[in-house]
Amino acid sequence: MEQDAISDYGSDFTPDEEELLYSLLQQKPDLSAQKEVLVLGGIEDHEGPSGAKIPRMLYQRRQSAGSASTPQQPTSHVAVEMADNSINPPNVENPESRSERERHERSVSIEAPVDLPQVSVEQPAEPDRRSPLERFRTKPQKALSVTDLVSPSWCELQYWFVLTKHGKKRRTPAMKRGSAVHKTLEDEVHRTIVVDIQTKEDAWGLRIWNIIQGLRTLRETGMTRELEVWGVFDGQVVNGVIDELSYACPDPELETSENNSKNHPKEPPPPLAPDQKSITDFLSPNGSQELSQSNFGAAAAAAAPNIPPTSPTSKASVPRIYITDTKTRSTASVPKGASFRPTLMQLMLYHRLLSNMATGAIDPAIVFERYDLNADTPFTDRFIAQISEIYNDVPTPSSTTDSPAPSLPSLTPDGGEGGWDDTVSLLLAHNSLGQLWSLMQLAFRQTFPAGAASVGNVLQTVYRHASTGAIMSTKCVRHDDGALDEYVAREMRWWKGEREAVGVCLEEAYKCGGCEFADECGWRKGKIEEAREKVRMNRERQKSKV
Repeated sequence: MEQDAISDYGSDFTPDEEELLYSLLQQKPDLSAQKEVLVLGGIEDHEGPSGAKIPRMLYQRRQSAGSASTPQQPTSHVAVEMADNSINPPNVENPESRSERERHERSVSIEAPVDLPQVSVEQPAEPDRRSPLERFRTKPQKALSVTDLVSPSWCELQYWFVLTKHGKKRRTPAMKRGSAVHKTLEDEVHRTIVVDIQTKEDAWGLRIWNIIQGLRTLRETGMTRELEVWGVFDGQVVNGVIDELSYACPDPELETSENNSKNHPKEPPPPLAPDQKSITDFLSPNGSQELSQSNFGAAAAAAAPNIPPTSPTSKASVPRIYITDTKTRSTASVPKGASFRPTLMQLMLYHRLLSNMATGAIDPAIVFERYDLNADTPFTDRFIAQISEIYNDVPTPSSTTDSPAPSLPSLTPDGGEGGWDDTVSLLLAHNSLGQLWSLMQLAFRQTFPAGAASVGNVLQTVYRHASTGAIMSTKCVRHDDGALDEYVAREMRWWKGEREAVGVCLEEAYKCGGCEFADECGWRKGKIEEAREKVRMNRERQKSKV
């Protein structure tokens, strides 16, 4: 891990530095100049895809069919949006009741004496002792997301305020600009077509179908975007959406160094200096809490069904697939140190979720139970007809078309070759969530023939300009299973109510400058008193020396 300008090392300030820190903590937050990322934009917040995904590449082939022109280079598959008017109807008030209430309010004269009913003074409400998980992420509310797990790494108290005051993150102008950039990037790969959804099983069938098409896009073009993934951590279902998957390694040198370190184990590192912290301390939001070991990685592996590999090909010869996350910024600066922590953990969580889905480690029954889905309910005829009609207009991919993706074995439900283009037959043969999940697992086995070993450990963040979408910078890191396990174990203890939320450490007090909850944050006020006391004691020591 590179050492950045902003670090979690030590807190031995000079008297001048302590006075500066004290003055910074005392400053009122400037919300007009708020930083771009205070809590992560929740790309997983949507309850389902807006449509079905079809490779855009196939439509380009259709347009060129029958012409003598040179075949075009493939670019992608298509997406289908859903028009859902039956689920989550708008919350409206009866106009008659509203007008009656307004008439009654106008009829009461503030000048005439009115006999008001006796109103008892209510006692202060008892504090809600439920855990954050019980209050905000238990049925019928949404399940945990990657955003839920990584946002507290910026500041747990800030995310606690977000949940208790707003229920979810409020979309800022910066987040809306970022969403527009993500949508533009996705449109380069998938075409979106609206689908009418009648049941929640249809809605989830669309989500699984879009994953199947996303994996197909990855295999045929070498890259896909906005791929949804699920996992189970500490008994809780977690979902996320990966910005981009590609066969192109973003940093071959970093990958080579990783392979060398595995082939030639290093000597045990020397003991740390008393004032030096390890990577687990760096990943701890307050820089000092002891992290407990997590067994969710082992539990996921134990739950994996016995899925045979697609071929005896050695893992070393299997192409790897690499994860990229896209961040938008209005400035050219790149987050460092503690500011990069949320993105680092987000990437590693995506790596774990994708690896578990690639090995079939996710029990679909847990996912379906969490969302109250019936795995055996057939899809509606209308749903199958719409999807089939969309894909009937898409030509069969040509085997002679050049593709940047590597050659992989072709698997179908009956074990034969081809067959992914017969949409009607596929849906009729997998006419339920349980059966369609099995088809998705087959697609994962074909795309990740070596299971988790097919997922590259080099993780990339691409920073794009919020207005133009132009790439400004990139940053690559290596996946670390141990650091991820410890981080998730710590955060799940907070979500389950086993410990209180904590604020930032003194070294990260700069985060308070743009926080909308700074004025009511008891943690910040405590740190102000702590800094004030340190300044007072230092001044007294200086006077005693004179």
